[in-house]
Amino acid sequence: MVIAKSIRLVNTLSLILVSTVAFCQIQAEAKGTFEINTYKIWGIDKFETVYHSSENQTFFKTTVDTTITYANFQLGQISNVNTFNPLKINLFYQDFNTVIILDNRLAEIQRIDFNTTQPYRNVTFMSTGYDNTIWVYNQDLQILELYDYRTNTSRIKTVPIIDEILDIKSDYNNCYLLTKQYLYVYSYFGNLQSKHPNIGFDKMAFSEANLVLRGEDQYFFYIKKSNEILPIENLNLLINDFLVTNETLYLYQDNLLYRYQLNTN
Repeated sequence: MVIAKSIRLVNTLSLILVSTVAFCQIQAEAKGTFEINTYKIWGIDKFETVYHSSENQTFFKTTVDTTITYANFQLGQISNVNTFNPLKINLFYQDFNTVIILDNRLAEIQRIDFNTTQPYRNVTFMSTGYDNTIWVYNQDLQILELYDYRTNTSRIKTVPIIDEILDIKSDYNNCYLLTKQYLYVYSYFGNLQSKHPNIGFDKMAFSEANLVLRGEDQYFFYIKKSNEILPIENLNLLINDFLVTNETLYLYQDNLLYRYQLNTN
């Protein structure tokens, strides 16, 4: 009798555990693929405008019926592009410590050469901020700064982050800093809102409060409201280029863009 009750209890606990694990997952539903021949994809908006670059570092904005370009060969390789604000697209050229800000027609509206600004900043990562600001990681001081490029001042400086930086993503409200050890979530006031152990993440994709992280053999979804990081199921492709727009995840491989709808409810 005691053994039978114990077995029933174990089975009940197992069912609860399985149900909890199954519930705590994000489902990905394949929505098809389309072909795009490019070197690097940096962003896709809700209208499926694609921001990408060629091997010779020409930057493109491609809509259904038009393609416009921007090129600055003197600055070399494009290290990062942030397209969160389509009216202020940020291109980062790490080798020249320079950020170029483009309007929606890819006309240059601001150039930030950190080699000539005072004090000097050795910037290794950059992402969009609110108003006339960008988030920059100052490698020499090992701090994250919210830099105002109109006034050449830092509105916010974090305490030193003594760790290897892997990636930075942001919007008007938050900045997500991924290091070898942790994922840090900062508010636009510079307050550390949360800190999560890095369980193998090496890269992030972000759009409108939806953050996707790539792990060693799986993708994960960060839920801001509950402050949880949950695995994404039904994804078998682990590739270099991935993007998220609203609740749509894009994976790019061999000139094919795979589209998945994420069920986050």
